[in-house]
Amino acid sequence: MEKVIDIRHLNKSFGTHEVLRDIDFSVNKGEVVCIIGSSGSGKSTLLRCVNLLEKPSGGEIMYHGQNILEGKHDIHDYRTKLGMVFQQFNLFNNHNVLKNCTVAQTKVLKRSQKEAEEIAMKYLKVVGMDKYINAKPKQLSGGQKQRVAIARALSMEPEVLLFDEPTSALDPEMVGEVLKVMKELAETGLTMLVVTHEMDFAREVSDRVVFMDKGIIAEEGTPEEIFNAPKEERTREFLKRVLKD
Repeated sequence: MEKVIDIRHLNKSFGTHEVLRDIDFSVNKGEVVCIIGSSGSGKSTLLRCVNLLEKPSGGEIMYHGQNILEGKHDIHDYRTKLGMVFQQFNLFNNHNVLKNCTVAQTKVLKRSQKEAEEIAMKYLKVVGMDKYINAKPKQLSGGQKQRVAIARALSMEPEVLLFDEPTSALDPEMVGEVLKVMKELAETGLTMLVVTHEMDFAREVSDRVVFMDKGIIAEEGTPEEIFNAPKEERTREFLKRVLKD
């Protein structure tokens, strides 16, 4: 299997507080990897280190075998290969849906307006938001905003899509529509790294589940291994707590 991202001995501290400790894991091409764990276990920080929104304190991030933390790598170029979908949507409120999906394409990838719009329309269709191209974010529900945010990330045609708890800011009735889109994307063979507290999604859609606890990877395995036969006591404790709801 082709490794797209390979994290080795990654550490991250904020001052004296060590948030991530000796993290090793990889993401293969076409794989969906879900990261689960309690709040404060370091999941979101790990994701933000992968796309360098946070600078790791130590370790390596290999992208196709190249350590992108070494000086000579173009961080800007690397970031365009990783799409990011945030918890809070992060849409431009002063732009309509279509413009939200074209602005980075024209500015960062230097695509023409026409090409950017064609690509944006293609992905807005994929997420079922092509009828709303003239709407501003304030006219949309949370679920619709998140679907636009997914289309915006896809419009950059990244190699890997990162999701940081994409449903946690949504009302319960809107969670399903976003998870459905994510599930459909997974079925197309897109490489996805997902921080989530949606256990059903992790169980059904991921190829591999990574359980984090107190800044380390406590256990990883297939969904069957993690959910049906976890080896670690703390994995069992966590699952007992979240699955009883």
